[in-house]
Amino acid sequence: MATFLYKLGRLAFRRRHFVALIWVALLTLAGVGAASAPPAGTTSFSIPGTEAQKAFDLLEERFPGTSADGATARVVFKAPPGETMTDADNKATVEKTVADLADGSEVASVADPYTGNAVSKDGTIAYASVRYDVSGMELEDTTKDALEDAAQQARDAGLTVEVGGDALQAVPHTGATEIIGIAVAAVVLVITFGSLVAAGLPLLTALIGVGIGVSSITALAGALELGSTTSILAMMIGLAVGIDYALFIVSRYRAELAEGREREEAAGRAVGTAGSAVVFAGLTVVIALVGLAVVNIPMLTKMGIAAAGTVAIAVLIALTMVPALLGYAGRRVKPTGAKSRLLGGGRKNDAEAGGKPAKANLGTRWASFVVRRPLAVLLLGVIGLGAAAIPAASLELGLPDDGSQPTSTTQRRAYDLLSEGFGPGFNGPLMVVVDAKGSDAPKQVFTDVSNEIKGLEDVVAVTPPAPNKGGDTATITVIPDSKPSSVQTEDLVHAIRDAGGDIKADTGAETLVTGSTAMNIDVSEKLNDALLPYLVLVVGLAFLLLIVVFRSILVPLKAALGFLLSVMAALGAVVAVFQWGWLSGLMGVEETGPVMSMMPIFMVGVVFGLAMDYEVFLVTRMREAYVHGEKPNQAVVTGFRHGARVVTAAAVIMMAVFAGFIGSSESMVKMIGFGLAIAVFFDAFVVRMAIVPAVLALLGKKAWWLPKWLDRALPNVDVEGEGLRTAEERGSGPAEDREPART
Repeated sequence: MATFLYKLGRLAFRRRHFVALIWVALLTLAGVGAASAPPAGTTSFSIPGTEAQKAFDLLEERFPGTSADGATARVVFKAPPGETMTDADNKATVEKTVADLADGSEVASVADPYTGNAVSKDGTIAYASVRYDVSGMELEDTTKDALEDAAQQARDAGLTVEVGGDALQAVPHTGATEIIGIAVAAVVLVITFGSLVAAGLPLLTALIGVGIGVSSITALAGALELGSTTSILAMMIGLAVGIDYALFIVSRYRAELAEGREREEAAGRAVGTAGSAVVFAGLTVVIALVGLAVVNIPMLTKMGIAAAGTVAIAVLIALTMVPALLGYAGRRVKPTGAKSRLLGGGRKNDAEAGGKPAKANLGTRWASFVVRRPLAVLLLGVIGLGAAAIPAASLELGLPDDGSQPTSTTQRRAYDLLSEGFGPGFNGPLMVVVDAKGSDAPKQVFTDVSNEIKGLEDVVAVTPPAPNKGGDTATITVIPDSKPSSVQTEDLVHAIRDAGGDIKADTGAETLVTGSTAMNIDVSEKLNDALLPYLVLVVGLAFLLLIVVFRSILVPLKAALGFLLSVMAALGAVVAVFQWGWLSGLMGVEETGPVMSMMPIFMVGVVFGLAMDYEVFLVTRMREAYVHGEKPNQAVVTGFRHGARVVTAAAVIMMAVFAGFIGSSESMVKMIGFGLAIAVFFDAFVVRMAIVPAVLALLGKKAWWLPKWLDRALPNVDVEGEGLRTAEERGSGPAEDREPART
C-alpha cells in the first residue's frame, strides 16, 4: 500500500492543476445540487420491530386520513388570578382563538376545550388541541405564524397562553461556538507549523471536504429523508477528521523535507507513510459509523452512513488534494525545525544541528519518563479514568420531550401548565390500539380492555374506546399518573402489554401500546439490546484490521481495552453534566434530565473510530522504529519524538471542533459535541499518551509478537513504508531519480 500511495502522492503533486480542478468541480457540483434541491421533508422516524411502530402502522391502515404523523399543537390557557376559564369573557376569548386556529389550509382539526372535556377540575386551566395534515418540519411559516398570532391575541385579552407540541419545531442551528472551534483549530495549526500557509492547508482541505459532504447530504435529503441533524453531525465529524488527516500528512511532508528530500519526493513519501495511517484510521471510523446499521433504526443508520461518507471524502482529499496544494505552496512550507519550534519543537537531529547534541522535545522527555515508570503511570491513568466513569453507573436513558426544553421556551411553559392543571402524566398520554378483527363481539372486547386498564396502578384516566368505521379496531387513550420519562410510566406500558397478552389468549384480539411515550421506551430498549452486538461487531472488525496494520495481537487488544476506558469515562462526564447538572451553566445546559437514548451507542461508534486514529498515527511511528532495529523502549520514545506533538495538536483541534457544537440549539447535537470532545481528551491525553506507552514498556518485545502462521497468512500492507526504504537502499525504485534537496 505504501508504494501505491507514494506514487499517488507524487502524481497529485505533479498534476496539481488537474487534481485541484477535479475537487473544485465536485464542490461546485455538490453546491449546485444542494441549492437546487427541494427542501427536505419530514424525517421518517420508524422503529422496525417494536410494538409502538406496529401499532402506528395499524392506525395508518385502519384509520386512513387521520394524519397520524401530522404535527400537533396544544394551546394552553390559564385564567388570571381569581378567575376561571369558564367565566364568560375568558370563554369567549378561547372560542374566538379556536375559530382562528381552525382557519388554516394545513389544519386537520381543532378540539374545543369546552366540548372536549379539556378544562381542569379547578377551572383555571384549559387547552385546545390542534392537528395538522403535515409534519412539524413541513409546516409552512404562515401556518406557524397564524398559530403564534392566535396565541398572542388571547394573551392580549388577559389570559396566560403557551403553545406545546411539535408544530413550532424549528431546524436546529449550531451557534457561533462552531466558528470559535474552527478559529481555535486555526491557532493550533499556526503554532504547530509556524506558518500561515502550512496551517491553512489542513483547514482549506477540511472545509472543501465538509462542503462536498454536507452539500451532497442536503441535495439528497428530500429523496433519502435525511433530517437536519444528519448534516450537522456529518459536519462535526468531517471537520475534525479532515483537519487531522491533512495535519498528519503535512507534518510528515515537513519531516521528509528536513531529511533533505526534494519536494515531490517528500510529498510522495508523506502520502506513502502518513497516508497509509490515514487510510486505516479512516477505515476504522467508517466501520464504526456504518456499523450503526446493526441497531436497525433507519434514522440512526442514515446518520451513520452520511457521516461515514464525509469521512471517506476527507481521506481521499488528504491523499490527493493535500499533496497538490503542497505543490502550489512550494517553499512557503518549511521543513520541520526550520522555523517554529513551538509545542515542543526543538532541533531536528544531531546532523542538522551541526553535530551539537539535540535538545529533546517535550514528547521525548515525557515518553522517557513513562518508560522509566510504566507501572505508576499505568495505575494512575486507569484509576483516573475509572473515577471519571463512576457517574456512568447512574446512567438514565430517554428521549427528549417538551419537559426537557429550557424554561424560557413556550413549549416548556405549556408542558408545566398542563402538569399543573391535569397532572404530570397528561404530557405523555398512552394510545392503546385494540385490533378485534375476526372477533365475534369487538365492542365487548373494547370494553374489557378498557376496564382491565382502569384497574392497573398509575392510571389517572381512561377515555372510552373510539372505534373506526369498520368497527373492528378502536383506540383508547390512557393518562398515567407519572411524568412521561418516569420509571412508573415505563412499568405501566409493560403492564398494559402484559394484560393485552392475556386478552389475546382469551379472545384473539391484539392490544398494542403506542404514542410518543411508548415509542421512546421502545427505542431505549432497542438501543440497549443492540449495544453489545454492536460493540462485538465494530471492535471485532477493527481488531482484525489493526492486527493487519500492526502485525501484533497484544497491541490491538490494548487499543480496544483503552477505548473502553475512555468511552466509559466520557459517558460518566456526560451523566455528570447533563443528568446531574455539574457545570451545566458553563455548558449551556438549561435543563437536566435523562441522557439521550442513542447517546451511548453513538458515542461507542464515533469514539472508537476516533480513538483508533491516534492509536494508528502514534503506534505506527513506534512500530516503524522497532522494525528498523530499535529496542522496544527506545522505539516508544522515538514514536513520541516524531508523533507526540502532531497527535497533541490533532487532539486539541478535534476537541475544539467538537466543543464548538455545544452551542447548538439541538439538545442531541449539544450532548454529542460535549461527549465527543471530552472523549477525545480522555483518549488522546490519558489513554494514548500515558497508558499506551506504559503498557508497551511493560510488554517489551512481547507487544509485537505475532504467531508465525498468522504472520504468513496476513497481507503485508506496509504502513511503515518499509518498501520505500528498501527500494531506496537498493538505489532504485521511488528514490532512484531523486533530485538534490530544494528548501
